[in-house]
Parts: sequence; C-alpha cells; structure tokens
Amino acid sequence: MKIIVGMDTLEENQTGQVKKILLTGKMRNRLNDLGLIEGTFLECLYRNKGISAYMIRGTVIAIRAEDTSQIKITISES
Repeated sequence: MKIIVGMDTLEENQTGQVKKILLTGKMRNRLNDLGLIEGTFLECLYRNKGISAYMIRGTVIAIRAEDTSQIKITISES
C-alpha cells in the first residue's frame, strides 16, 4: 500500500516518489532545474533538524526542512 507524506518525514535510507510540489517561485524553479519534478524517485541519505540530503537522479542534493515539508511524496508502507 502506498501512502502520501511530506518529503521531510523520510528517514535515512528510505525511498519515495515525488507526487506533488507545493513550492512556488524561485525555489520551485531551482528544484525543477536539479531534476526534482513530479514522478522523480529519491532516497534520503542524511537527516538533520534543519537540512537533509537526498539522492535525486544520481546526484546528492541538500534541501532545507522548510522546503521539503512542501514536497509530497508516496512511500510504500510495509
């Protein structure tokens, strides 16, 4: 079963697929340029209170928690 959660809830080594990006403006454009678009698969590599690192299309990208909370993803529930 797949559930929709905020990207900020992913734990280290957990994977998901981008469902919806609620960000607008420059930040949304920047993430789109980096390959973070709807349908993209990603993996959380490192979590911290303020910033987390994700593997996105073969590249490691660090994103602030306030931005990842505005990105909805699907994860498989075990």
